[in-house]
Amino acid sequence: MRVLVLLSGGVDSSTCLAMAVDRYGKDNVVALSASYGQKHTKELESARKIASYYQIELIEINLGKIFSFSNCSLLSHSDKEIPQGSYDEQLRNIDGEKLSTYVPFRNGLFLSTAASIALSKNCQVIYYGAHSDDSAGDAYPDCSPEFNEAMNRAIYLGSGKELNIEAPFVNMHKSDIVKKGLELNLPYELTWSCYEGGEYPCGKCGTCIDREKAFEINNSIDPLVKLRKRRQIDERFKRFNTTRKSRSKISR
Repeated sequence: MRVLVLLSGGVDSSTCLAMAVDRYGKDNVVALSASYGQKHTKELESARKIASYYQIELIEINLGKIFSFSNCSLLSHSDKEIPQGSYDEQLRNIDGEKLSTYVPFRNGLFLSTAASIALSKNCQVIYYGAHSDDSAGDAYPDCSPEFNEAMNRAIYLGSGKELNIEAPFVNMHKSDIVKKGLELNLPYELTWSCYEGGEYPCGKCGTCIDREKAFEINNSIDPLVKLRKRRQIDERFKRFNTTRKSRSKISR
């Protein structure tokens, strides 16, 4: 059995990859990462790090032109700001509309692209990391069980019944995903989830909040949260020293 894993470099897809390697062995796993015109490349850089860690082939493609007509806030050409707050808070404020971070039919496009590549790479299964928290409240409709079933049926038939989709987390919460990754000793410090492309995660966007909470539920601390707090302490210390030096010069 050979498996192609959609790998963004985030928690969910990286855990999918770790599971595939654990189940089938690294020689039977291929990863696919896609650039889609997002505002930063941090996740793609993380995908390369994860693929390198597990010593598997990583295929990279650019689908940016397809999303050039969208004004999704994650895209580099968008005039929208990336919203802060949990997904629950955002959903309460948009009155039935889609989240601004919804990239139109992204998973549909990714899975269709992956199907073509998977067949060419002699793979029989596609793994991707959709989970129940993302589909709750129809936040991301292309993460729902119904979507997964429909896409699996289409790809199975369209591939001549040679290829299936597996979304192992589609009925699970993000905390369940993190639990699985911790059991597999996944190096989460190599992953990236934040919608912002800063030196460290912002801690304020929906995906940062969900990620941090998932680790807390597992009585663990996200290694990137540790990094953020350490850097924030360093920055405060630098500002303190700068202020102290300035006052010292004035007093002279």
